[in-house]
Amino acid sequence: MTARATTLRPARPEDLATLTDISLRAKAHWGYDATFMEACREELTVTAADLRNSAYQVAEQSGVLIGLCGLSGPEAGAESCELHSLFVAPEAMGHGVGKMLMNWAINEAKRRGATRIRLDADPFAEGFYAKMGAICVGRVPSASIRGRSLPLMELTLAPAQPSSRK
Repeated sequence: MTARATTLRPARPEDLATLTDISLRAKAHWGYDATFMEACREELTVTAADLRNSAYQVAEQSGVLIGLCGLSGPEAGAESCELHSLFVAPEAMGHGVGKMLMNWAINEAKRRGATRIRLDADPFAEGFYAKMGAICVGRVPSASIRGRSLPLMELTLAPAQPSSRK
């Protein structure tokens, strides 16, 4: 990818097919075989219900979608938001798009009053989340692959800094 300005915006219903494509291509980038990818297809499909039930941001360059991030929560009485989607198109990986989306999720979670973000990480993404400050707090079963477990990660959020404007 050439260096172009990356912008974030809320996802729209007309983005659904492209967001699903990005999710599937990003997952496949790690070398998963066709059987594995088919087992994950439903879980990686971004739906209209997802957009209604969660906050989704997309990253784009010159009108081309290159990444997505989905965040939900916190639920009543809970202190954590759930990061359930963060995918970057393979051709955009390594250019700061994932970090930009993760920073959006951190700021959005703080805005919602959460004190932490929890997520089930693909093993290949565990290092990225660790660099962003998340720690592995356990393992959870995969929603798609029987017998597979994923790192359960948690990112403690620093309190929002009060504005210094007067």
